[in-house]
Amino acid sequence: MEEIKNYTISVYTENNVGILNRLSAIFLKRHINIESMTVSKSEIDGVHRFTFVVNISGTQAHKVVGQLEKQIEVIRAFFHTEDEIIYNETALFKISTEHLYNEEIQERMKFRRAHIIAITERYFVIEASGLKEDIDNMYDKLMPYGLLQFVRSGRIAITKPKMAISELLAEFN
Repeated sequence: MEEIKNYTISVYTENNVGILNRLSAIFLKRHINIESMTVSKSEIDGVHRFTFVVNISGTQAHKVVGQLEKQIEVIRAFFHTEDEIIYNETALFKISTEHLYNEEIQERMKFRRAHIIAITERYFVIEASGLKEDIDNMYDKLMPYGLLQFVRSGRIAITKPKMAISELLAEFN
């Protein structure tokens, strides 16, 4: 049986109303849970990039990309394993100000990429970025201090190998 693992699927599209619904329906029809998703402008003017993280087999990834590319607005779609990409997530942690000078929290702030971005009388906000595991670890360590709010982004990723997407999409312009 084929190994199930995380794949990052990048979909380059025109920016049309309803495209997110049509793309997510492709995953729904195949009973594939989307672990994370982000949407942003791409390096090509007028082209948007959807980045989906899914836990599936290589065969399923190939089939899903084929189905995604059948959508009229989709210009190109690609899938990559985690060792083929450089990726990151960002998270915000809101904590009561009573813990601001807590040595343990200050020690947690030595986390790879974490810093305070806001302080008020009632709370402070820590921003952290890193791999999914880094964010999960930071969450676990801050949870005992009574997180008032927590939010994380989906994965953002670029490929390690050369991927001449600009040339591939040049005909779009």
